[in-house]
Amino acid sequence: MTANSVHTGDSALNADRRAADLRRLGDGAEIDVLVIGGGVTGAGAALDAAARGLRTVLVERRDLAFGTSRWSSKLVHGGLRYLAGGRVGIAHESAVERGILIRTTAPHLVRPLPQLVPLIPGIGPTQTALVRAGFLAGDLLRRGAGTPAAILPRSRRIAAAEALRLAPTVRRDRLRGGLQAWDGQLVDDARLVVALARTAAAYGATVLTRTAAFDVTGKSAMVRDSLTGETIALRPRTVVNATGVWADQVDPSIELRPSRGTHLVFSAACFGGLSAALTVPVPGSTSRFVFAFPAAHGRVYLGLTDEDAPGPVPDEPKPTDHEIDFLLDTINPALREPLTRADIRGSYAGLRPLLQTTDDSTADISRKHAVLHSPTGVITIVGGKLTTYRRMAEDAIDAAIARGDLTAGPCRTRRLPLVGAVSGAERDRIDAAPELIERYGSEAAAIAVAARRDPSLAEPVAPGIDVIGAEFAFAVSHEGALDADDLLDRRTRIGLVAEDRAAAAPAAAAALAPIA
Repeated sequence: MTANSVHTGDSALNADRRAADLRRLGDGAEIDVLVIGGGVTGAGAALDAAARGLRTVLVERRDLAFGTSRWSSKLVHGGLRYLAGGRVGIAHESAVERGILIRTTAPHLVRPLPQLVPLIPGIGPTQTALVRAGFLAGDLLRRGAGTPAAILPRSRRIAAAEALRLAPTVRRDRLRGGLQAWDGQLVDDARLVVALARTAAAYGATVLTRTAAFDVTGKSAMVRDSLTGETIALRPRTVVNATGVWADQVDPSIELRPSRGTHLVFSAACFGGLSAALTVPVPGSTSRFVFAFPAAHGRVYLGLTDEDAPGPVPDEPKPTDHEIDFLLDTINPALREPLTRADIRGSYAGLRPLLQTTDDSTADISRKHAVLHSPTGVITIVGGKLTTYRRMAEDAIDAAIARGDLTAGPCRTRRLPLVGAVSGAERDRIDAAPELIERYGSEAAAIAVAARRDPSLAEPVAPGIDVIGAEFAFAVSHEGALDADDLLDRRTRIGLVAEDRAAAAPAAAAALAPIA
């Protein structure tokens, strides 16, 4: 299979394929690599292994992107923050991986986004100079990573009028213009995970959600189908633990120190047509900022916190009142009209799987990933961040190949586009609505055809929501959605706003009726 030969039919995940794959496992299918965890790193590892020709199985106890991978900032960072701490290697790696994502892996899901620091009275000359120096360093990172300025333009200082065009609700009083840089933005982090898993499936990987692994060693695992209760014994040649903040449940030899990152969800109207990542320095810090940035479905996300999150790991972390106040208090000095809690339409929080290394704050713990060898023989991958998932997966599979004494080809994912990948002039030739192309890339045409054939599928799933019935149908037939939560919370992000979720729930139930 060539890098460009991934087709929708090969990659389709659905209930029928899942049942057939489980039957094959029960019949004793041979497995080279078992990947546990269906987040961005696990899906990336499954793709890496399958693309090298290894017999690969991925199991996820819930759904694809159920955990931290769907709670990110949706920003593909170039690593600028790490330069402030002198971590040049991590910064360069982030910039390289950003370039691969935006140019090759998923150009339909990653787009350039201007980043604006408004020069309001609270940002004095010293801080202005520091930010400007940081942005210039970011330009060097971009050039060093080989990403051309035609994709991510150079940073520059802009006039007040242009700053207000990008962020119309910024306070005008004594506004001295702004500093602008460019970074990458994901249309949707959960959709990236689904695309990775489907591409892995196209290369022959078995991808199973609602399938929990237990009694795991480096050469064995039990898996339980949570839909039927059936248990299957597996004998893989090697096992990769990519369960993120739950990694210590598979590999008790490691100790994690999770950090919680919180975002608030607003209507785009609150920011008056925001078209950049409005970036405001955190008081007292030279390297931390909060961002407000445009998102899908007419929304704006505001983040990001970095709070220690000790104790049991919940399935769905929740923001604290302190974090909500912190985000509002940091962004409001930059706005003409302060935001209040009444403006918040939703919120979400994710836990970063950081290794316990020192007694420092979680903001100071290195984001460098680590490949760990458990005494049981399991290969565990932790740390890192969404932008560098591909490199994390490559390192984990390299370690798994060595541990299992496997014969495999070299990593191919640096030059391997995901299902749907399309860019430039090819995008303009797709006969589908722009929002469909943005979410599905080349597959948008098939969704548009389905909507034209069945007018009921062309209707929004609820009034005022820019998701049509054909998208729900496609999620069921091709993207492995098995219940309403999959549709509302991960294949789309409708569920981030409670009122929208309730309005779209009947359409989700109707889309699932054929597999009920």
